[in-house]
Amino acid sequence: MSEVLVEVLRGSRIESIHRGSIAVVNAAGEIIYQAGDPAFEISMRSCAKPLQAIPVIVSGAAERFKFTEQELALFCGSVSGQAFHVEAVRSVLQKIGLTDDALLCGTHPPTHRGTAKELQQKGIKPGTMHNNCAGKHAAMLALCVHHGWDTANYLPLEHPVQQLILSFIVEMTGLEKELVHAAVDGCGVPVFYVPLKNLARAYARLAEPFHLKESQLSPLQKAVKKLMTAACSHPEMVAGDERICTDIMRTAGKSVFAKTGAEGGYALTLFDKGWGAALKIEDGNQRALGPAVIELLQQLGALSTSALAQLKNYHHPAIFNHRKEQVGELRPSFRLGTAKVL
Repeated sequence: MSEVLVEVLRGSRIESIHRGSIAVVNAAGEIIYQAGDPAFEISMRSCAKPLQAIPVIVSGAAERFKFTEQELALFCGSVSGQAFHVEAVRSVLQKIGLTDDALLCGTHPPTHRGTAKELQQKGIKPGTMHNNCAGKHAAMLALCVHHGWDTANYLPLEHPVQQLILSFIVEMTGLEKELVHAAVDGCGVPVFYVPLKNLARAYARLAEPFHLKESQLSPLQKAVKKLMTAACSHPEMVAGDERICTDIMRTAGKSVFAKTGAEGGYALTLFDKGWGAALKIEDGNQRALGPAVIELLQQLGALSTSALAQLKNYHHPAIFNHRKEQVGELRPSFRLGTAKVL
């Protein structure tokens, strides 16, 4: 039931295609637009990070440890390991009385090429604080310290912090707990499978508090509003320089929250419309994300003409050969349809 979302052109001919599915949903879970199969089950991967960060605020840990807006935004992010990311992770760990030894996310080079090159030139080995999931793990440790839970091994699904996070995944996606299937993410913590439309619903609910009076907000909605205000005020903490999430948020102002997953997953919150959108490239190829995500935002009317121009290199990325000659491009090839009966 998937559709062709992106075509790869070499010259004027189609060389390859990337199929996938899209769901655009309101906070009530009603599908507004779709392409392919909105019930496609997606591994949330890093799209789960803002949902995993909410309990840090609801629990009172954010207030207790006086986390800044930048640090709250960090908890939502798949960071690039740039210096300001590392400093934010270090600050969080200092506030909760731990060191980087407590992070169990593993180590990889910074995804920011300039930072990775600089470390290599200086002979510095990357550490856990350079991991793109370091912020998420710091948030989990903050919850553990706040509740008095074990910090030595917070990874298993059975650990209280992971069960707490699962309860928020269930709440935000609108799924029953037994329908949320778990596996292990690249950083060692549980990762959850949900239908695409339910991931979109969770992201629509991130916009919900901005359409209500302050007096009407539940504690959960107040936490969501605080978290999204922080993330949209500091888009550099959600990804980093030269990254699609940060560039979309910088270009769109505070009207869009954008979050990549892995394996071709992506999710968006459109605050003005109160909608959430989720997208999955079926073959998991990240190169198709830029064209599909920017086209999705364009078709939903979420980007101005000037914003589209600034994001052109994501929307229609060029393909170059080894002689640095342009020989093709990637282009989106879908049209959103209105909701069908599932």
